[in-house]
Amino acid sequence: MTEQPTTVADRPEPRGPWDYPRHWIADVLASDGGVVHLRPIVPDDADRIVEFHSKLSERTRYMRYFGPTPTLAPREVARMTTVDHQKRVALVAVLGGEIIAVGLYEGLALDGKPESAEVAFVVADEHQGRGLGPILLEHLAGAAAENGFTRFEAEVLSENPNMVAVFRDAGYQLSRSFDGSTVHVEFLIDPTEALLSVRNARERASEARSVANLLRPGSVAVIGASTDPKKVGNALLSNIIAGGFTGPVFPVNGPGHGPDDPTAHEDDATAPGRSAPGRSVPGRRTRERPPSVRGIRAYETVRDIPDPVDLAVVAVPAERVPDVLDDCLVKGVRTLVVVSSGFGDSGEEGLLSEHRLVEQVREHGMRLVGPNALGVANNDPAVALNATLAPRIPAAGRVGFFCQSGALGIAILDTAARRQIGLSTFVSAGNRADVSGNDLLQYWDTDTATDVVLLYLESFGNPRKFSRIARRVSRSKPIVAVKSGKGAMTPVRAARSGGASLDDQIARMVLEQAGVIQVDTIPELFDCATTFAFQPLPRGPRVRIIGNSSVLGSLAADTARGGGLEVLDAIDLGAGASEEQFESAVAEAMADPGVDAILVVFVPPVAVDADWHARALMAAANTPDADGKKPIVTTFLAVDGIPPGLKKPGANGLPDRGSIPSYASPERAASALARAWQYARWRQRPEAVVARPDGTDPEAARMFVREALADVAVDTDQGMVLDHLASAQVLGWYGISVVPFREVSTLHEASAAARELGFPVAVKATSAAWRGRLDREGARLDLPDATAVVTAFAELSGLTGDDVLHVQKMAPKGVGTVIRVRDDPSFGSLVSFGLSGRTFELLGDHGYRAVPLSELDAAELIDEPRSAPLLSGYGGEAAVDKAALIDTLLRISTLVDDIPEVREVLCDPILASPEGAAVLTAQIRIGPVPTRADTGPRRLG
Repeated sequence: MTEQPTTVADRPEPRGPWDYPRHWIADVLASDGGVVHLRPIVPDDADRIVEFHSKLSERTRYMRYFGPTPTLAPREVARMTTVDHQKRVALVAVLGGEIIAVGLYEGLALDGKPESAEVAFVVADEHQGRGLGPILLEHLAGAAAENGFTRFEAEVLSENPNMVAVFRDAGYQLSRSFDGSTVHVEFLIDPTEALLSVRNARERASEARSVANLLRPGSVAVIGASTDPKKVGNALLSNIIAGGFTGPVFPVNGPGHGPDDPTAHEDDATAPGRSAPGRSVPGRRTRERPPSVRGIRAYETVRDIPDPVDLAVVAVPAERVPDVLDDCLVKGVRTLVVVSSGFGDSGEEGLLSEHRLVEQVREHGMRLVGPNALGVANNDPAVALNATLAPRIPAAGRVGFFCQSGALGIAILDTAARRQIGLSTFVSAGNRADVSGNDLLQYWDTDTATDVVLLYLESFGNPRKFSRIARRVSRSKPIVAVKSGKGAMTPVRAARSGGASLDDQIARMVLEQAGVIQVDTIPELFDCATTFAFQPLPRGPRVRIIGNSSVLGSLAADTARGGGLEVLDAIDLGAGASEEQFESAVAEAMADPGVDAILVVFVPPVAVDADWHARALMAAANTPDADGKKPIVTTFLAVDGIPPGLKKPGANGLPDRGSIPSYASPERAASALARAWQYARWRQRPEAVVARPDGTDPEAARMFVREALADVAVDTDQGMVLDHLASAQVLGWYGISVVPFREVSTLHEASAAARELGFPVAVKATSAAWRGRLDREGARLDLPDATAVVTAFAELSGLTGDDVLHVQKMAPKGVGTVIRVRDDPSFGSLVSFGLSGRTFELLGDHGYRAVPLSELDAAELIDEPRSAPLLSGYGGEAAVDKAALIDTLLRISTLVDDIPEVREVLCDPILASPEGAAVLTAQIRIGPVPTRADTGPRRLG
């Protein structure tokens, strides 16, 4: 391993002008929700730079270059476009093939600050105010940090306070000095908590805005609108019209777009080469375009529409979509919903077409739902958009819904309507090539019309980002997710390529960490939704069961206890209980401060009008003594949803909050109530705060790891395994001390090492086959003197055949535990904790959490395994120092969060005792960063 460099000048030779890190390419969202493409500059950008500069206003050029600078000299153009992507890095923001912004940093080596770089950027006048400056700054800082820089400096004209505001508003702590007409600004680029908070807030606002552009369009074009009621285009147009969309609707049914006979494209005059409109192709029959569809004037192409088009809903065969996209790009359409199938859902060739589609859409600043989507809906009366293929959607309500499958989406919408669960917004993303559940979560987080979020998940695009966003959203709004079988947590690309799926147990633990309520079936999804939509959260676990059937009450009690509720009592009023008895019992429970929730089990007497039961519940729920903060659920005539008698009418005729949910069985009622308590308990926890432990040196560790990767050719994604000494050194920079050990190859070295470390010591094998064996044949422990060490060395060398053995200081006796971090394709870096040994490994007795960990996450993690009681003094043994284990977990979490090149960390065993936690063995695997998803500068997934 080479000696660690200390300055930028010591780094390896600069790259060539075309040799830039490909992960610097990114699609990002401007503050208005539009997409902008970022990439490093290359020499071929010379003409684009000249054109970009020529379009800048005189004031913008003056502010950037401190002078008029009407043109750029050829030498300056060459310098701007030819960089080494290390000491000099330039990024360009591109939209529709044109450069709209440029950012540059250049390394300095002045005044004893060799890690500083000067930064500057300029944005085209018509794109100023879209937040491109902070975005460029964020991505330049990410590139600079990779190249070893720690500080940015800038010279700004005093009359240009907006530029200083860009640095400040980006979250950096500025140091400023004034020199006449200029301001000198300096700031550290390390990603502090404050900086990350600003980045996440900017990301949240821009992604929410991009979804708002989709769900709140001012106008809609239906491309492929058909006069045939059997065609998809006809259904889409009909639903938009019937839904009462408040803006203009434009049917598009030209020779190039009409799907009236999608299997007979030879009849289209423009297929597949798109001949000019009005020109016939010899031997082909030109189909007549209808002048109107459903009484609305139709257009041949989107370009022909005289008014702006915000949203285009595309229902043409897959091979036609690229042509449609060309028209939409020219027209300036902001968002697309593609219901057409035949892309990633049809195999590898279709998947390649889908990737090209997304690339083109994003290059022109657009967002895409689909392809193979059911559509989108917004029930806000000010929008009234039903751009879906669903024949029935629920009325307006306060529940947001996201799913992927179109066919399943229709069934889900129908179920929601039957259960009287009103929706605020709905998105079926189909193949989810662009807009995903993460985008919708960002929107619903700030949407005042949405109180509950429902998700049907088949796969994740960026699960680590989902976990981060969901943890924040769950603080104010419940998220209920049904996962579509084993492997639902696998990213969509990994799922299509046969990548490994995340075990359901791990998925449950990680999503619980984010506060997501997980269910297994669609009925359970709506069971939870009904409780969350109409009833308050329980303040505690204490539930009272009231009913007229002891058998059904017992079933409810068993399910409630299994879900973590504390059943205070089950009051059986008897089969002949009257309306007054029910009302009195429920009213007493509502007024009792020792009761947190109420479950009413009701079996109607034969041939008796049961409406009185509903009257009794509603009267009791609204007694003067009731505080309105206790949930109440019931089983009323085996009805799912809100029966008429239990409905508190809202403004639109749908049930309002305060309506009492009914379930077809007592078990389902109890299960819904239990999940409400589980979520309420999660919300009552202190908010998870990820804090950096003291005594860390991330820069030293980062440079060590990157130098190690640079020294060894890594041809595979698996990377390389650091030896035990190097692994211990990296952990040491994060305040984790491996129990002192020495690597020895001879009897003399073993004896000398033991004397140096101090007796007693252990001699251990180093090969994987002999470490961690149940019979402990790979180690000799508690060796009191040099003679015992020499004997042990000779025995183990002959037994194992290892050329190198370890001599290690004996640690205090304790319970063996193991901490492992591995890079998972679904959730990025996952931390697992359990007891050490092959028995526990075989049983899979481990807890899991996603990085980064808060102190509360770490505390919960060490209590997660079923064998965790062994750490708390089980069987009369002394309890271990859990605080030491928590500290170790937090330090390892910080390490892998700081350095994404660290792909795996294994500390096994860690002896936990009343005196602390002693790490005996550690090994780290490093490699190329597998994905930049949700690490570093923010970008679209």
